[in-house]
Amino acid sequence: MVAQRGRRNGRNGSAPAAKSASDVDNAPTAPLPVTGGDPTTAPTGAASAGGAGSNTTRSIPEAAVARLAVYLRVLSAMAEQGATTVSSEELSAAAGVNSAKLRKDLSYLGSYGTRGVGYEVEVLIGQIERTLGLTRKHKVAVVGIGNLGHALANYGGFPGRGFPVAALFDIDPDLIGVPVGGIPVSHLDDIPKVCVERDISIGVIATPPAAAQSVCDRLVAGGVQSILNFAPAVLQVPDHVEVRKVDLAVELQILSFHVARKAGGEVEGREADGNAEGGAGGDAKGAVMS
Repeated sequence: MVAQRGRRNGRNGSAPAAKSASDVDNAPTAPLPVTGGDPTTAPTGAASAGGAGSNTTRSIPEAAVARLAVYLRVLSAMAEQGATTVSSEELSAAAGVNSAKLRKDLSYLGSYGTRGVGYEVEVLIGQIERTLGLTRKHKVAVVGIGNLGHALANYGGFPGRGFPVAALFDIDPDLIGVPVGGIPVSHLDDIPKVCVERDISIGVIATPPAAAQSVCDRLVAGGVQSILNFAPAVLQVPDHVEVRKVDLAVELQILSFHVARKAGGEVEGREADGNAEGGAGGDAKGAVMS
């Protein structure tokens, strides 16, 4: 699933021009920590893994950040299965990217592996976690406890990855005070107060589009600086707030395009084959008649 960035205040709502794959891979984010924080907390061996023990920063392309999250998921699964080292070819195959791109992505961390050995799984996990800011938990608030909100509130995969759901909000009086996933639902008007009290880092908007901007404003008022928006609406936010938009309908439309293109290619291929056969038949007939 591809998430799209939200809009900042002061910018118009026109859609940005489409970017090529190379543009996306080279579009920088703000500088991110290569190893993060106090180098004395780095895992044993981190400094030997291509200089990862240094306390420097580099700008990492947005697309590479997304792939780092995929590598982390794959590496965590490998670690659970007892793997201690992994080659770039093994990791790239498991993550679904080519090995050259993977090595470039990992070079942003200062991690280059060891020839003939590959990468130490635990060290690489630590490097990626620090780069993605996962060395501390980020409490999550879900706003809009409909079908999607219920599913998100009850999803057990969030806490294990450092994103415990700590607050739920809705406007339905029948839901207020009712526990969902063990957390009582609070009223939308309480968003700023509750977010401050519970130190919410990330807000998830799962409301109808008409309510999304109002909810976003309340989250920002509560100090939330990162928002995941499932509502089909473009949000206006201050410059310091990061918005990721997940539009499932758009994703389905993109898949529809690829299905249609593939089907069109197959039809064109059959027509080309038919024309070739017709041409060959005509030549044969002409040869016989002459």
